[in-house]
Amino acid sequence: MGPYQVKGIISTNAIELDLLSMVKIHPVVNVSRVHRYKDQVKGQKKEYLAPVIIKEEEEYEIEKILNKKRFRGKDQYLVWWKGYTVEEDM
Repeated sequence: MGPYQVKGIISTNAIELDLLSMVKIHPVVNVSRVHRYKDQVKGQKKEYLAPVIIKEEEEYEIEKILNKKRFRGKDQYLVWWKGYTVEEDM
């Protein structure tokens, strides 16, 4: 979902994350859901997936929908694009 700092330890199996204000999820999560963030290895080649052409228009594949909110009558989604890094999802 993104590299977030641990704000505090709640118990032996729960921590509180320092989330961005736009992320509308509860900041306390089970430690089993947290993984150490790994930077891309220096010099590592990024391989981007080619867009899919549907009815002569480019479309990119979404790996996962991270969040959804309604704004001015329209749904907005925070997504994880397939083949892209977390920094490029925003």
